Amino acid sequence: MLFTWITVLLTVALFVGMLACLEIGRRIGVARLARDPEGLTKGASAAEGAVFALLGLLLAFTFSGAASRFEDRRWFINSEANAIGTAYLRLDLLQEEAQPPLRELFRSYAQHRATLYQDAKSQDDVTARRKEGSELQGEIWKQAMAAMRLPGASPQATMLLTPALNEMFDITTTRAMATQNHPPNVIFVLLAVLSLVGSLLVGYATSTNKDRSWLHHVTFALAITMAIYVIVDLEYPRLGLIKIDSADQALREVGAGMR
Repeated sequence: MLFTWITVLLTVALFVGMLACLEIGRRIGVARLARDPEGLTKGASAAEGAVFALLGLLLAFTFSGAASRFEDRRWFINSEANAIGTAYLRLDLLQEEAQPPLRELFRSYAQHRATLYQDAKSQDDVTARRKEGSELQGEIWKQAMAAMRLPGASPQATMLLTPALNEMFDITTTRAMATQNHPPNVIFVLLAVLSLVGSLLVGYATSTNKDRSWLHHVTFALAITMAIYVIVDLEYPRLGLIKIDSADQALREVGAGMR
């Protein structure tokens, strides 16, 4: 919730800043027209074209990247659910007496992974929960190896269960790295700066109008700030209004299906 409020406040601040830059640009243009009625058009289009082309490209690339990373994170959750389900099914290859404790561990592990980010208030909470998950992984591995060394254990258990466990464990690292994969902060700073500079140029270019067009000014500022807000929210889908939590249902269903 704190992240949401901070993001909203920064977005509102950017919106107000863009409106202020629009007004400043208009006043600069009006002052220029008072001195030289023909001076406003000299070289203005080239500067506007360069700034807005860069702003448009940056918005497009950051939005595309944020949406792509959002889908990747959701795909990784589904992949982990599949990996856990596959490893659980392959417990059938073990001897009957070795299966119950491992199945209980798997149920705990699936529940843990499904609720890893639920109600986490800080990065320290997530780190602590990941440590708990690592401990569960270690216990699952230890008991699985012991079960595969039992007299009469099936060779297929070693051949099929071991890779499944490795995949189940490896995907957790992939998911952890995916949550930390974001553009450098300088990209967001550049977006904000270009938005303010673009607003200044728009205000300057519209200074030839006798009256202010608040509709155009507000629409321009709102469109840019909302686009930036959505980009930031997509980059942090566990913290903002755009949530990826629904994808965790796949993990919950896997855990519920373990009997």
